[in-house]
Amino acid sequence: MTSVCPFAKAARPDDACPRKSSENNKQNETEHEAKIKNESDDSASISPKCPFGYDSTSFKLGPFSCVICQALLFESSKCVPCAHKYCKACISRFKDCPLCGADIETIEPDKDLQDVVDRFIEGHARIRRPQVNSDLKEVGAENKTVTYGDVSLERGAFLVQQAMRAFRAQNILSAKSRLSLCAEDIREQLERLGNTSELCSQLGAVLGMLGDCCRAVGEASAAITYFEESVEFLSKLPTDDLEVTHTLSVSLNKIGDLKYYDGDLQAARSYYSRSLDVRRNAIKDRSDSPSQTIDVAVSLAKVADVDRNLGQEDVANDGFQEAIKCLESLTLNSNESGLEQKRISVLEYLRSQLTSDQPAAPS
Repeated sequence: MTSVCPFAKAARPDDACPRKSSENNKQNETEHEAKIKNESDDSASISPKCPFGYDSTSFKLGPFSCVICQALLFESSKCVPCAHKYCKACISRFKDCPLCGADIETIEPDKDLQDVVDRFIEGHARIRRPQVNSDLKEVGAENKTVTYGDVSLERGAFLVQQAMRAFRAQNILSAKSRLSLCAEDIREQLERLGNTSELCSQLGAVLGMLGDCCRAVGEASAAITYFEESVEFLSKLPTDDLEVTHTLSVSLNKIGDLKYYDGDLQAARSYYSRSLDVRRNAIKDRSDSPSQTIDVAVSLAKVADVDRNLGQEDVANDGFQEAIKCLESLTLNSNESGLEQKRISVLEYLRSQLTSDQPAAPS
């Protein structure tokens, strides 16, 4: 799963200050701002802050967090007899309570706590949450509505953050649940605003993460479905964004990997070739992008590996040699040690393919 949040660079399309590209979107923005102004004229303003601490990108654990996966509780469960609470998938791997060390006699679901967590997620980081203040004197007039602004961590970024924490802790069901909510939110906005670049980019990335979750638990068919849908949305975007083209090519390669392991070599080669085309096009006018050049070499290696398995040895050797030339001609700066290490690793693999030893293809 990618470590980059797809919401890191983009505001929500219906934020107060979004980037718009069409006349319809500009009109929506104007209407939205006018509505906010009207609300502010008749309401008190409350500083947006999550009362449980889930309102920034800094690392925090709140009262609804599982201390094992460090994400929000999913399928909340209580240890008996100590009553400490964790995600079901997390605590099921332990015989003793991680917090107090007590023997776990049994694990019981805590539906009431999970209901609270689910309500918290549903209400977190909405754009505007009108609420009627019960103490009318505090807001200065009767029948005024208190409008809560967005908390500082936008809902999509919040859900992805929780999913990534759960995924790293191998709580895949929790990660899938959060990502599915995020994808549902984006689809709702797509219906209202159309296929904007930001929304397509975000949904493509989230669908790719869902594919990673399915692949991690062996659900190859579901993973392919998510990756293919990710490709569909990312293919709608301009090709001048290297981050988008990289994500697109990775999704294509992952489908190719799943087809390869399933024994469908022709389908695997087709997806690997599409990924190679995307990466080649990305560096046509960008000779100063070494990471993309390494990506091209990796794609060449994947295609060549399939060619060899299909019995086309000469074609495979040509592909390996082309990849070697790409990497041998690549010059990196001294501050790019990470890329240099990857370049050397891929180069060693490629050279080994022209000898009798044939290790697994690089990812």
